[in-house]
Amino acid sequence: MSIGQELIIFDWFRIHFTENPGMAFGFEFGGVWGKIALTTFRIIFSIVGFYYLYKYSKKAKVHTGMLICAGLVLAGAVGNLFDSLFYGLFFTDSLFEVAKVVPMGEGYESFLQGRVVDMIYLPIIDFCCWPDWKIIDLTGYAGARVQFFQPIFNVADTSISIGILSFLFFQNRWFPENK
Repeated sequence: MSIGQELIIFDWFRIHFTENPGMAFGFEFGGVWGKIALTTFRIIFSIVGFYYLYKYSKKAKVHTGMLICAGLVLAGAVGNLFDSLFYGLFFTDSLFEVAKVVPMGEGYESFLQGRVVDMIYLPIIDFCCWPDWKIIDLTGYAGARVQFFQPIFNVADTSISIGILSFLFFQNRWFPENK
């Protein structure tokens, strides 16, 4: 697979290699110092998360589902943390070609500055084009391509999302006294 190409498994499921320099959905802030702050936050979150997950797993009244959700979020955070810590040290820049493994320190970036690799792309609804109605033409959308769910993400992002959504969905069952 080369840069700019993607492996199409189904029309709605594709493997598309990209490197995310920042947070979810490619948001970034503050350049080098912003990346250091983000990575430092990820490290602190992971350490505190492991501490609390261990602490609460020892309690008898903690629901297993809550521990699983917390574990999913923590696993996803640590997965993205490892990419941002080490990916730039061990891989070449993938601007014009797919990244290649190199000896430690010969990569494209220094410690704490790596990008997170995203590869799952789900253009569930993908069609062209908006109808050529005059009212839509005034908005500038006439003839535009319509895609639902454009973000490219990875397994760690999926783990975080499933953990958080499951926690939100099941929290009333796990904490009935808080209704």
